[in-house]
Amino acid sequence: MIIVLKKNAGEKEVDNIRKKVETLGLGIHVSKGEERTIIGVIGDESIIRNQPLAALPCVEKVMPILKPYKLVSREFKPENSVIDLDGVAIGGNKIAVIAGPCSVESADSLLEIATGVQQAGATCLRGGAFKPRTSPYAFQGLGEEGLKYLAEARQKTGLKVITELMDPRDTELLVKYADVIQIGARNMQNFRLLTEVGQHKKPVLLKRGMSSTIKELLMSAEYIMSQGNYNVILCERGIRTFEDYTRNTLDLSAIPVIKELSHLPVVVDPSHAVGRWELVLPMTKAAIAAGADGLMIEVHNDPGNALSDGTQSLLPAKFANLMNEIKTVAAAVGREI
Repeated sequence: MIIVLKKNAGEKEVDNIRKKVETLGLGIHVSKGEERTIIGVIGDESIIRNQPLAALPCVEKVMPILKPYKLVSREFKPENSVIDLDGVAIGGNKIAVIAGPCSVESADSLLEIATGVQQAGATCLRGGAFKPRTSPYAFQGLGEEGLKYLAEARQKTGLKVITELMDPRDTELLVKYADVIQIGARNMQNFRLLTEVGQHKKPVLLKRGMSSTIKELLMSAEYIMSQGNYNVILCERGIRTFEDYTRNTLDLSAIPVIKELSHLPVVVDPSHAVGRWELVLPMTKAAIAAGADGLMIEVHNDPGNALSDGTQSLLPAKFANLMNEIKTVAAAVGREI
């Protein structure tokens, strides 16, 4: 259920409604837009349905949210959300570019890559300190040592750091080192993990599961937001289909669909979607044309010897060329890089 307040409603009116709703044992979430304040009531709608809230002078209308995801929905917040990473915006007119290696391998290689992508125009650095791998014998990441390397690269380049959380026990560690916590595709429905990151204000990049529907992705985002963390960014990274020529199938239709259903920004990861570096550029262009708010691209200074995902990683020089080429596409759809 959402309560739409009139334009002249202030903090006093919001507090009065908050007290009334909480007295009924229900939760409340407030979304302040440019023109309206919307109050989302979370809980059993039958309790609130018989309350005469629509008769209050400050209330414009009361209406149910029929979708199972409430806080994530466009009804709850008509305006697009913009996630502010201390000066770097994801969700605005400027398309954010996140780049870096799949795994943090050493301090020197990470800094070389970070310097290259920063000079090419990226604003965020990606890199896994904890890596979920299909094989238990594959490289699993450097752990806290890798997080320290990321923090050092941020200090020297100014790039914001995005890295993956796999275990709730490591949450405080990532909150300390990262600017954005990534929840990977394999953990999209790890509800214990989602609840944990929802209890912090640290922005979360939530990747779509490889066999998950858009509705399931939005419901996972709802888990995070229901705990009070509204700083959620969604990521389309390809889904598993019958096609095996590429690593996954990049579902570009998910971008406009999510934007119709939700106010959250959408980042696209073409690297994991296609699994081949030579396909990253065309799919990056397509993602921009489809309305992506951000791009996550894997870059490595020595892909042939990368400890993970070398075949889909661009050399820094190729990434710089990509950045130049996508500016034209962004301009054509009224965006900028």
